[in-house]
Amino acid sequence: MSPECSIVLEIEYEREKCLEDTSLENQTTGCRSMWDNVTCWPSSAVGEVVVMPCPTFFSYFTTSLGNVTRNCTSQGWADMYPAPYAVACGYDANSTPIEETNFYGTVKTGYTIGHSLSLVALTAAMIILCLFRKLHCTRNYIHMHLFMSFIMRAIAVFVKDVILFENSESDHCSVSSVGCKAVMVFFQYCIMANFFWLLVEGLYLRTLLVISFFSERKYFWWYILIGWGAPSVFITAWTLVRVYYEDTGCWEDIRKSPSWWIIKIPVVGSISVNFILFICIIQILVQKLHSPDVGHNETSQYSRLAKSTLLLIPLFGVHYIMFAFFPDNFKMEIKLVFELVLGSFQGFGVSVLYCFLNGEVQAELKRKWRRWHMERFLGSDMKYHHPSVGSNGTNFSTQISMLTKSSPKTQRGSSFQADFSLV
Repeated sequence: MSPECSIVLEIEYEREKCLEDTSLENQTTGCRSMWDNVTCWPSSAVGEVVVMPCPTFFSYFTTSLGNVTRNCTSQGWADMYPAPYAVACGYDANSTPIEETNFYGTVKTGYTIGHSLSLVALTAAMIILCLFRKLHCTRNYIHMHLFMSFIMRAIAVFVKDVILFENSESDHCSVSSVGCKAVMVFFQYCIMANFFWLLVEGLYLRTLLVISFFSERKYFWWYILIGWGAPSVFITAWTLVRVYYEDTGCWEDIRKSPSWWIIKIPVVGSISVNFILFICIIQILVQKLHSPDVGHNETSQYSRLAKSTLLLIPLFGVHYIMFAFFPDNFKMEIKLVFELVLGSFQGFGVSVLYCFLNGEVQAELKRKWRRWHMERFLGSDMKYHHPSVGSNGTNFSTQISMLTKSSPKTQRGSSFQADFSLV
């Protein structure tokens, strides 16, 4: 939760507690309990001097908290001294941590740029994979679902930032609207779904390397249930707990909430399993590179292994394992850079590696470009020839189109090597 929301909620809690205590007391003499919008002053007898500590939320601004004092007189409570609260509690407007503010602003700018680049690249990759029918296969279907999870994650981040930080009319620190809470539910779902589709990519790749023959269609529907279904179950449970037990604010306060474990445990579990799959796949690649069928150039083998490892890191989200088991406040600055800034570019990296630099995609784009260029050339040439010549040109174009198609053997080979075409 942001510091301003923590302050607002703490003040609201103290106000309600003070008003409740005031309604229960039956004192008729002296000074009754009073709420001065910051501190609750307890009921006191005439002549009594009451000393109260500064509210705890001043710890956001200073490390030395002081005390405030009021006298109970026959006319009621006297003015507080020292006054005002800012002086008494050591708040100095000029001592605001500018460096910390600049750091968080830089982080926000960084992940905004990252998600924007990812959104553009992923959208282009989705269009390419959807338009070209020759690219329709189980492997690319799984890639498309992963791309969609990254797209939804980027959209959810932008919507959340607008609702929570840029809309001055929405008071998300107090009792918030259903729409604000729905945005947070959508945000948490997109984050978890993205982690689970990274897990699906790991499961599919290991299955492809370990099992020789398996029903891809049957496995694909299980992957759908894992990628989209499992997050739905956990997010629904988290939503019900928030509705009935922790319905405060806009539900953005998750770190100190017990219900946060409903989200954190599945995410950490998926990160852990994916890291184990990553290690297993690297071991399989090492065995394959040292097999007799592969050349014995040791430098070339290590180079191919390094490229394979770097190729798999963004697909598996290996960088998340660095802080998965540490407390949320451990090395916060470094954690924010790795998970927010670096993580925001992950979608861009995945789209480049598994679409734009993919051998099958490049071959299909080149084939479509040559075919479009040839049809354009023949179309303009038909304006100056007889129809018979145009007919021959059409047959010629058809023959060229047939020649550009890959043989079945080539298609099988390219399908097997598609994900490692960069190695």
